[in-house]
Amino acid sequence: MKKTDQANLAEMALRAIHDGVVMTDKKGVIEFINPAAAQMTGYGEKAVGLDYGLVIKLESKEGRELLPNENPLTLAMNTGQPLESFQATLIVSQSNNRIPVAINVVIEENAPQERIITLRDITKELEEEGEQAEFISTASHEMRTPVATIDGYLSLCLNPQTATIDERAKGYLVAAQAASKHLGKLFQDLLDVTKLDDNRICPNMQPIEMTDWMSETVADYESRAKDLKIKLTFGSESSAFGENHLKQVVYGFVDTNFLREIIDNLIDNALKYTPEGGSVYVNVRGDGDRVLINVTDTGIGISPEDLGHIFQKFYRADNSDTRTIGGNGLGLYLVKQRAEAMGGKVWAESAFGEGSTFYVSLPRLSNDEYEKRMIVVRNAKLQPQPISSLPVNPLGNALESISSATSSPIVPPATPSAGPTVVPPATTPVAPPAATPAGTPVAPPVAMPVRSPVAPPTATPVTSSAVPPTAPPTMPTAPNQSVQNQINNNLNGGEK
Repeated sequence: MKKTDQANLAEMALRAIHDGVVMTDKKGVIEFINPAAAQMTGYGEKAVGLDYGLVIKLESKEGRELLPNENPLTLAMNTGQPLESFQATLIVSQSNNRIPVAINVVIEENAPQERIITLRDITKELEEEGEQAEFISTASHEMRTPVATIDGYLSLCLNPQTATIDERAKGYLVAAQAASKHLGKLFQDLLDVTKLDDNRICPNMQPIEMTDWMSETVADYESRAKDLKIKLTFGSESSAFGENHLKQVVYGFVDTNFLREIIDNLIDNALKYTPEGGSVYVNVRGDGDRVLINVTDTGIGISPEDLGHIFQKFYRADNSDTRTIGGNGLGLYLVKQRAEAMGGKVWAESAFGEGSTFYVSLPRLSNDEYEKRMIVVRNAKLQPQPISSLPVNPLGNALESISSATSSPIVPPATPSAGPTVVPPATTPVAPPAATPAGTPVAPPVAMPVRSPVAPPTATPVTSSAVPPTAPPTMPTAPNQSVQNQINNNLNGGEK
């Protein structure tokens, strides 16, 4: 068959397939676009001769704009590196519709180094995954309650204060309780996975100093490693906890809850798959604009056949060494899921029988970026209480403000009389009326407009022997008119 015939057949095949295919030169100018890609992008055949970036407009799966420095398609096209199964949202020209797609980039190895971009519509796949996730979430949620009930009754059976059993029955119950706890952990992991899959939870990113945080997290496993007779070290292969070693200050931008789940799963796996007398080494360091974490063990290792699948959901290596070790196949999938949600990635290097090393790469902050973000965090913590949440009492606030403005009680002009002088109380709260002794002169209350009827205060005779009846003390003058106006204005709520 002639080359021209082969080329024609290839073009016919490309035009017939349902996946979109776009071919560009080394500079990214489109040389060929098949009908599926033309329809998906909305440009049609006129896309030929345009830059691919004008035709293939992408958003993240969450609907966020992808900047050039974080767009895997742009990075692959610029660097000439292949790209596999990158999921994003394609923005259709003119209609502005959104289509979820999986994108691959293949780089021609010959001199022209042409790029081939494939676009696969994954709308139906996502719908099916959503239905599966909803089923798993509902089933896990419903099953947690009976499992918790079973575990509770087993705990009562094993409690000597509530039940008496022989050693043989105790062994059965201990095994049953371990199985129920394992089942409960499986349901919780399923819920955690599905919540992030369907965007019910999102990472809460914050700046942290990674070295100290990692040191404290790893130290929590020191006791368990000691019980298993495994050497656990952090920061240096030759340094144990408590010994002095060089510390590199590394700032990261992460969700601490997600990161804790990642480290817990990786260290837990390392301890489970490392035999007695082995070692587990954890380290964190700066690697350019990334924070690189590694968890290395001297355990049983992973075969090449299993290494490419260990981060898949429910996948477990099946061999004589792993069958006796518990697990549900979700731990490493959760690690990958959490790392990617924070803008990172995870991978492993291993050889069967020679141990494994798991790497986690996460966004890194410079010193200046860390300080700027910490200022934002500190300011957020120091935000004052919203005014709307404070109690509102216009009458009390008005009286309080006026009473603090003048040191003398405000009373009406006094009229001398033969009886003892009556002085109203200096405090602002209005007391309810009380019985007044007969014949006691009472000073009239201050005439002030109020919104609701308020009983006038009861005058109390001054009986102090230090005040002669014939020489009444000097009374304060009537309030200044401006102060009286301010009282009336505050009581009326500022109404004119």
